[in-house]
Formats: sequence, structure tokens, C-alpha cells
Amino acid sequence: MTTLVPRKPYTDEELQKLYPDGLELQLVQVLMRHGERTPVTVRFQNTGLPAFWPYCSTVRQMKSAILSASDQPIDTLEWKRRLETFGENDEPIVARGPSGQRDDICEMGALTDIGRQSTYNLGHRLRQLYVDRLKFIPPTITSTDSFYLRSTPVPRAMESLHQAFSGLYPPSARQPGPDGKFPSPIILTRAHADETLYPNDGNCRRFAALSRAFAQRAADRWNNTPDMEYLNSLYGKWMGPDMKVAVDSRPRLSGIMDTINATLAHGPATKLPKEFYDAKGKGIIEKIAVEEWYAGYKESKEFRTLGIGGLMGDLVMRMVGSVEGSGKDGSRLVKEKDQESKRIRFALHGCHDTTLAGVLASLGAFETNKWPPFTSHIALELFRDTNKAPEPAGKVTQTAVKTSWWSSLFSSSSSASNGEIGRRRTEDLGPSEQKKMDGYYVRLRYNDEPVTVPGCRKPGKHLEGDESFCTLAAFKEIVDKFTPQNWKEECRLSRGELVQVPATPELAGE
Repeated sequence: MTTLVPRKPYTDEELQKLYPDGLELQLVQVLMRHGERTPVTVRFQNTGLPAFWPYCSTVRQMKSAILSASDQPIDTLEWKRRLETFGENDEPIVARGPSGQRDDICEMGALTDIGRQSTYNLGHRLRQLYVDRLKFIPPTITSTDSFYLRSTPVPRAMESLHQAFSGLYPPSARQPGPDGKFPSPIILTRAHADETLYPNDGNCRRFAALSRAFAQRAADRWNNTPDMEYLNSLYGKWMGPDMKVAVDSRPRLSGIMDTINATLAHGPATKLPKEFYDAKGKGIIEKIAVEEWYAGYKESKEFRTLGIGGLMGDLVMRMVGSVEGSGKDGSRLVKEKDQESKRIRFALHGCHDTTLAGVLASLGAFETNKWPPFTSHIALELFRDTNKAPEPAGKVTQTAVKTSWWSSLFSSSSSASNGEIGRRRTEDLGPSEQKKMDGYYVRLRYNDEPVTVPGCRKPGKHLEGDESFCTLAAFKEIVDKFTPQNWKEECRLSRGELVQVPATPELAGE
């Protein structure tokens, strides 16, 4: 429910089964939830829970780039942050931790020291698998030209990406260039209005309306049930005046869960009363929150399309771009001017719990009542059958990169004319275009356990003998069904328009 306990490393027998002879890894894309954090807002101070937590030692060692003059090199300002808050009569005071600490104080929703360590450890585990055991990516690098690194603009996600990359390639594994320095990695971000690396209800009004409809359905289903009565018996006395625990209470049920999870992950000075950690109560609150937040992906094609379809379309486009050598594997986004692009081999994304559960639920592969723990991850792996698919080139041709850039200025019809198939729907592809995907397979591992997409179980849609290996063509066809053609346009909501839960579930993953 809170902190991920990683499974033991694969045995040699497990590794052989997971990565069989004849299948060669070509691309790995990892989606990782950020590490442990503080609650996103202050709750339950009436229990004695401190508002401010002293678990962020990094704020003692902040650095900022300083540009004094355009013709001078960039300097660095080192500084220490203290958090200011309201005191009596609204006078400003320095925020203090439970023992009076003034330093190391975290902001709301901040990645804590524990969260930094757990995400660094995830990067180290990825190194053990993909570097040490599979030899898929090199033990040392001179640049990140073959890496796609991206994060949401939320600081805890970006900082978790920094930590995980440093665990994957610590300083000792980064070789300096001719100037004596390791080239700065390129990390891609988007403006909040363009972000699809998490379900963006703040900038997609129609998705926000759909989310409210599913949340209301959850409230109608659960508010007057024995399960909710049990939660009230545990937490009710700590709610506000005349307020009962409910899906839509203040704080919301999911907000109560947020504070429980954050306190469970940290020290004894920031704990709630013991009834908040009742095992039965935690199971109930998690079950209801999972339904409220994620049932929409399982039951509504539009919910999938607006919530996570843009990201899934990007992930599939990179897979197909890797097969085609078109530069749309992400290499054209990270290449420097006049630099020959290398194929992207590894992608790492700093994101959120709603990203991971949204992806799995939209593929029909989130059959659980368990919320994604801190530092959970999904690895989407693209394999090449060495007996059926040709050996890929090590680099992307300049022509392919220029074509990709040029076509991106125009509509999808331009992509059709130059043969790129990543963002085009399967039904619009000719036989020769579909044949390009022959011999390629996609497999997802969630927290190191393979998951199977329902539509990939059908005959001819998976590797013989293992349904978790979906053919690339089948995986793309499934994702195509909820990939938006124009996300911002589809996010529009007319004034007064009524958005409802579908009367009949539109099943995911088929």
C-alpha cells in the first residue's frame, strides 16, 4: 500500500525463461512512480500529526545556475532553503518540525530522503538487470545519446528521475569527454498544458468531467455501506465537525489514504493514531480508492483516450520508430545539432501512481485492489525474433531524421506518404507496412512481474508458449483504439455538456 518491497533478483532459471534464446531486446521503456514523499496537503493536525516534516536534507545543499553576463560562463549559487509559514496574527515564522527543526523541512508533496534512496535503489536494480546480467546497455557511457529521459514538471518526479538515473549510471560509470567532462544528459519536460505523462485533468476539461462522473458513482456505491461504517468507526472522531468519512468527504477518502501512506513510509515522529493503520481499514480504503480513480480506464474508451492514450501512443510510436529506424524512437528529440543520431536503447520516465495504474488498467492488466506503491515501475520491453526480423542498424540515418522532423510539421497524411507507421492506425496500414512489425514482440513487467494483456491471449497474437509476449502488431492495434488523434481538441468540453459513465462497460485491453 505504501513502500514497495522489491522481489528478490531473478534466478538464472527465471532469467532464461523471461529472456529466452532467439529473442533479442531492442528497446526498454521504463515508467517509474516517484519515491516516498510527504502528504500533498496538511491533514489531521488534530491528531498531533505535525504539518511540517524534517525529512528533506537536500534543501541544505541547493544549487542554482547564475548568468551574470551573456559573454561570461554560467556560475553556480549554492544556498540553503528554509520554509516560512504563518504564525500568530499572520506574522511570518520559520516552519518547524516535530522536534523544533528549522532545517531539512519538506514542502507539501516533496520527495523525502527515503524517497531519494528508494528511487536510487531502483536505478541500481535496473543496472543489475540490464547492464550486469543481460548486457543490454553498456557498463560505462560517454554520453546519453542512446537514452530518452523524460519527466513530468512535478519536482518529486524530476528528482526521482535524477536519482534513478544516478543509480543506473553512477559517476564512476560515466566517462568524461575530450573536455574532461561528462556531457550533460538531456531531460525532456513539457508545459503543464501539454503534459500526457500523467492523466491531466487540470488541462483536459472533458477528462476532468469524466473523472468526476466516475468519482460520483463510487460515492453513490460506497458511502452508505458497512465498509464505510467501519471506516467511520476508525477515523470518524478525527474528521471535522458534522463530517463523516466518505468517498467525497473533506478530506476525501483518497486524501485520508494519502496521509496514511505517507506516514507509514516515514519515522515515528510523523505518525497518526494507531487506528489509522488497522489492516482491515487499510484494505477497505485502498479497494474503494482504486475503484474511484481507475475504474474509468477499464470501462470507458474515452476515459482511456483522454487520460493515458497520448502517452501510450508515444510509447508505441517509439517502438515502431525503433523498428523502422525513423528517428521517432525519440532519438531526434535528444540529438544535438549536426550530430548523427543513435538508436534509443533505454528510456526512463519520471511519473506518478496515476500513470502506472492508468497504463495497466487501460490495457486490461490492472486486476488488483492494491494502489501502486512508491517507486513502482513498469518496464515495456521490445524484442526482436532473430530468426524472423532483420538486424537493426546501430544508427538512425540523417535522411530518416530529417524526414521525421519535416513530417512533424504537417498532418498525419505526411507520415503516410513517407511510410512511417508509428502514429497511424493499424487499419490504415497496407500489407507491406504491417509486415515491418513481423518478428517483434512487446512484454510488460510491473514491479518485476510479467503482466498479460487480454487481447494478446488470442491465437496468433503472442509468442507461442508465452502469452505475456504480445506481438508488436497486436499491441499496437490494441493501443490504437484509444490513442487520440488530437488530444487538445478531444479534451474540449462544451458549456453545460453532460458527461456520464457509459451504460455498458467498454472493456479495456481487447
